[in-house]
Amino acid sequence: MTRKALITGITGQDGAYLAKYLIEKGYKVFGTFRRTSTPNFWRLEYLNVAKKIELIPMDLNDLSSIVEALNYCDPDEIYHLAAQSFVGRSFEEPISTSEVTGLGTVRMLEGVRLLRLDARIYQASTSELYGNGSSKLKDENTIFFPESPYAAAKLYSYWISRIYRKGYNMFISNGILFNHESPIRGLEFVTRKVTNSVARIKLGLQKKLYLGNLDAIRDWGYAGDYVEAIWLMMQQDKPDDFVISTGVGHSVRELCEFVFNEAGLNWEEYVAIDPSMKRVVDVDSLIGDNSKAKRELGWSPRVSFEELLRLMYHEDLRRWKDTLSGKKVIWDAPAYDDKLKIASVRYSLKI
Repeated sequence: MTRKALITGITGQDGAYLAKYLIEKGYKVFGTFRRTSTPNFWRLEYLNVAKKIELIPMDLNDLSSIVEALNYCDPDEIYHLAAQSFVGRSFEEPISTSEVTGLGTVRMLEGVRLLRLDARIYQASTSELYGNGSSKLKDENTIFFPESPYAAAKLYSYWISRIYRKGYNMFISNGILFNHESPIRGLEFVTRKVTNSVARIKLGLQKKLYLGNLDAIRDWGYAGDYVEAIWLMMQQDKPDDFVISTGVGHSVRELCEFVFNEAGLNWEEYVAIDPSMKRVVDVDSLIGDNSKAKRELGWSPRVSFEELLRLMYHEDLRRWKDTLSGKKVIWDAPAYDDKLKIASVRYSLKI
């Protein structure tokens, strides 16, 4: 019998890769999306899965729409990925981030509970939960110390999932995923911002790359690898929580140096610091210990940091070249204009 999976946030990077992975395994895939004035299905089209998915409009702020979506597809597995997931934006929109990223999870769990669905649930957690904790390597037992509204909202999602798991005997697993990237990562994230900007600089379309904190260290892996770990969590005999990471950290400075070097350019000639891009509170270093995932899931990352950046840069370069030559390209860059002036609004009211 064909298994049915529901992916919330299917239009995002992880949702698109997961949809492709599940379709290849023979699942019937449903995906929820939030109605906007401009539909955002380009990632699904890019991966050639858009027409193989049944899309359902849903709003995480509206329990009735969640219940309707769940009732419609009656899934065997639910992958809850939908969230406001950009850390920087969470400082600008802390209330809406809390509503969507935090309370949206409990609304989803309540929908499953009220309908009495016998579905396994994956809840997307994040390495941002750890913040500036003391330990260098973070594992499932490391104390959480969130440093952003996004991380605080995700901390609520993490604990409410554990409470529902224990209190209602529901199969809910938390995946504590460290940073994972790909050619379809959003341009607001630093990895894709760098690879896209370097491609533009290489082609003479941009002169400078402005960044905030070059010293921040992150554990960057490939999203295509990480969705396999997500699926493996759902195939276990009992639900549990897992750190998914590479175990290796690199700074934003190293990121820039590698990508510019791949383009044959000296990064120091093009990178400039913009103080307005620094977070209100930043996390110095996030590196994960994936020992439990290796041991219990049999999972290990395959794509290295260098291979990932090379893949992302050359794909952005190819897309810009194709765009300039007049070819139709399925991607997001044309929707972004780096010449627009967008104000930083994190100020106190003058009363």
